[in-house]
Amino acid sequence: MHFPRFDIDQIKITPIEKGGSDRKFYRVQCSAEQTLILVRYNREREENRHYVEIARFLETHKIRAPKIYFHDPDEGLIWLEDLGECDLFGYRSESWLVRRAFYESALDQVGKLHRLPESVCVEMRERLPAEFNAALYLWEQNYFFENCLGRHFNIDQEKICQLAAMPELHQIAAGLGKLPRVLVHRDFQSQNIIVRNGQAYLIDFQGMRPGLAEYDLASLLYDPYVDLSEAERTELIEHYCGRGPTADFSNTLRLCAMQRLMQALGAYGFLGLVKGHKQFLNHIPAAMKSLYSILSQLDGLNELVETISHLADERIR
Repeated sequence: MHFPRFDIDQIKITPIEKGGSDRKFYRVQCSAEQTLILVRYNREREENRHYVEIARFLETHKIRAPKIYFHDPDEGLIWLEDLGECDLFGYRSESWLVRRAFYESALDQVGKLHRLPESVCVEMRERLPAEFNAALYLWEQNYFFENCLGRHFNIDQEKICQLAAMPELHQIAAGLGKLPRVLVHRDFQSQNIIVRNGQAYLIDFQGMRPGLAEYDLASLLYDPYVDLSEAERTELIEHYCGRGPTADFSNTLRLCAMQRLMQALGAYGFLGLVKGHKQFLNHIPAAMKSLYSILSQLDGLNELVETISHLADERIR
């Protein structure tokens, strides 16, 4: 009905099995040269309802993302541009000389989002999920304690409550919640960046909301799916900042890295053990290693550092 130029007899539909989303993705082969992506989403989940609005917002501001061809909100269906299957994660074994250009392209795109003036963000903010504030940062911490330490590592509830109540963690959440916010992707990691013709495109941005630019940067630089060296992280930070980072930026980045890794570890435990996506459990050791490294640089969290050091693989020590 909506794509009459396509020959129905020639169409082939292939499910795309990727990630832990409740959305269903299909590659629709319309001809030898033409494909598109069909997304079926859960209309009851608020984040999913924002996808099309955000995609059009990004297009308006020349931030690369898939084009929307058609949206049927009554059926929960989206037809969108097929950008291919080459994500940033797929280049993880390439040399840094190759990967660096793709990472810099991704940072340039998300940097455009972060730098959008308040005047163009006001209306969009009203239609996005809850902004990052102290309550959301505390939720991320508790998500980690419940689903990673509790559900995956079987730490007893008394110990979890003791760790979650640490004043320093609450102070971190309160401090981050007071900082000025910009629009952020929210899940800016290697599998949510498509590389097409050497340029990065953002996908899976339905969680976009007001937050800290450093959170997006931490999501990419401390991505548990890809192991970046400290030298590589330094190069990317300098590219993003245009110069060496300030002390405040570096400190906020460390705190955001802690938050992001806690959120990711909570998600791995939940998706792996509650939703049955066991493959996510494979990423827990790498994420724990990074979290241990970050926590070791922060003051007042010795009890949490000690707990993690006893849980995680010997490689983190």
